[in-house]
Formats: sequence, structure tokens, C-alpha cells
Amino acid sequence: MKKKAILFNYADFDLVKNIALTFPDTEESISHEGTPSVKVRGKLMCRLHDSGEFIPIRLDFEIRDKYLDRYPEFFHLPDHFKSYPYICMWIHNHDKNLLKEILELSWRGLATKKQLKEFEEKKVPNG
Repeated sequence: MKKKAILFNYADFDLVKNIALTFPDTEESISHEGTPSVKVRGKLMCRLHDSGEFIPIRLDFEIRDKYLDRYPEFFHLPDHFKSYPYICMWIHNHDKNLLKEILELSWRGLATKKQLKEFEEKKVPNG
């Protein structure tokens, strides 16, 4: 059996991975076809697609549709992903603030109630 050629560059995932790993209980992992990914409690949050062209990011359907409509230059939805709760971000066309926002929404969709509460408590300064 012939091994599939690698069509992606691990470095293309570095910015996404580094932002995603700032959220609690996230971990670096390897996913489909040996692609780098980030998981929350063992569940896929985001990964580099094996085509090397985009990054699927887990996102609830309602939220996904809003971002697809609002930011068509950054996000798209290949047919394969339509029935799954993911949005796909073009690899070389993204905005760092938008990326942070979408990754936080993804993390929130995978986090436990306890993790969300602790995250919110850390975000809000006491006083």
C-alpha cells in the first residue's frame, strides 16, 4: 500500500494552534491523515485540513451560518462539512482578532459548564 503524499505544511497551523492552546484544557494532537490539531477534552476543536488549504473549526450550526454570511472572504463550507458543526477558514486569509473570536466560540461549545464558569471568573477582574 502506497503512503499518501503530505500536502500540508505544519507551520500553516502554528498561529491557530497557539491561539487555541490559550484556552483551558486544550491540548495539541494529531488528527486525520496525520494533520496537527487541537482538542478539548478529547474532542476536536480545530485542525489543519490534509489538503493544506483550510482549517476546519468546530462551531455550532447557528453561529457558523452567521460567520459564513458575515465573512465570506475568510470562511467557506465545502460540501463534506455541511452536515457537521464546522466552519472552514482559508489558511492564508484570516484576521487575528476574528480568529481569536471564532476559536473562543469553538472552545465554549466544547467546554464543560465548570470550565466556562472558571473562564468567565478569570476574565472579569474582581472589584
